[in-house]
Amino acid sequence: MPTITTKDGTTIFYKDWGKGQPIVFSHGWPLTADDWDAQMLFFGQQGYRVIAHDRRGHGRSSQTWEGNDMDTYADDLAALTEKLDLKDAIHVGHSTGGGEVARYIGRHGTKRVGTAVLISAVPPLMVKTEKNPAGAPIEVFDELRAAYAANRPQFYRDLTLPFYGYNRPGAKISEGIRDKWWLQAMLGGMKAGYDCIKAFSETDFTEDLKKFDVPTLIMHGDDDQIVPIGAAGLMSAKIVKDATLKVYKGYPHGMCTTNADVINTDLLAFLKQGAEAAA
Repeated sequence: MPTITTKDGTTIFYKDWGKGQPIVFSHGWPLTADDWDAQMLFFGQQGYRVIAHDRRGHGRSSQTWEGNDMDTYADDLAALTEKLDLKDAIHVGHSTGGGEVARYIGRHGTKRVGTAVLISAVPPLMVKTEKNPAGAPIEVFDELRAAYAANRPQFYRDLTLPFYGYNRPGAKISEGIRDKWWLQAMLGGMKAGYDCIKAFSETDFTEDLKKFDVPTLIMHGDDDQIVPIGAAGLMSAKIVKDATLKVYKGYPHGMCTTNADVINTDLLAFLKQGAEAAA
């Protein structure tokens, strides 16, 4: 399996398929690069080089005790892009991965970045504070941690329902998709998954978003029960200069899977529009 080793000795697994302009996909918590299957196949077939890694502590990467925080995630992503010598890369982040992309740009700039895409992403800040009254109270995330620690397998199984909107009336539930989510989640380390709850909920990405100076697309479903759009996509679109915002009526958090055809088509159109403008 292709891997890189970071400066602290952590092994990061990645996939690297196809040729062309690189698209780097950063996955959500507590999943793996496999969550991007529908995008990797589609964009690889469209002539892009598609790359996705398992975040430290997740999937096939090292099960780390330390370093499960956004700064380190961003540095790991920078190490990967440098190892592969990526230039003019399109960085696509879903959920926690959107935070990873934001912090990567905030810490490392856009010298290797051509475009940024945040999908159902956690920025600018999930937790409620005086400056962020639209966020969720810290007690919500404390309850997540408690349920996770008490029975991680059942907690993950239950979470698939709101993640994909399968708890909505008339939803067409795919047990295969639920099983795939659970299998990805259970590959990760217990400590890393626990720490990542704090990383995705309490990290403030406001200053990172202000540093975006590349074309940026923000995609968010208005029925996202995991990362509600009000404190996330709508706020990020106001902070990122000249960002393009696309809101999807009734779409869930996991819309890259449940509505892959629409998401892929819209993302491809945005990338082609950008390429034509740059030509």
